[in-house]
Amino acid sequence: MAKTFSRGDRVAEQIRRELAELIRMEVKDPRVGFVTLTSVEVSPDYSHAKVFFTTLEGERAVPELAQGLRRASGFLRRELGRRIRIHTIPDLHWVYDRSIERGAQLSALIDEAVRSDAAHGDEAEASDVAPDAEKPDA
Repeated sequence: MAKTFSRGDRVAEQIRRELAELIRMEVKDPRVGFVTLTSVEVSPDYSHAKVFFTTLEGERAVPELAQGLRRASGFLRRELGRRIRIHTIPDLHWVYDRSIERGAQLSALIDEAVRSDAAHGDEAEASDVAPDAEKPDA
């Protein structure tokens, strides 16, 4: 069965796409560089939108990047109003998305556990096999 998307989901996705393009093409603030918008959550009345973002520069660059995004919020909101036809253009609230970094950390832990299990398995196999010279002849 096909998954249905509510109007709110479609509006949130449209906001994400438009903001990504606006940030890439129109925002001139040097603090707003390598940013990726991962998701947008819109309140039921469309008055607020949480915009989740991540950056290739890592968590150390987040405070400066977030400040640049907050500073550009008025411009971005005005441009959204020109591009998207909805009754209320939401206030933009910027939230750093740690899920990608956390996913990479978990993936590294899983890889380490697999390597550890494989090494432990190799050691166990070596100790379970007795040399043929010690077997008594019957």
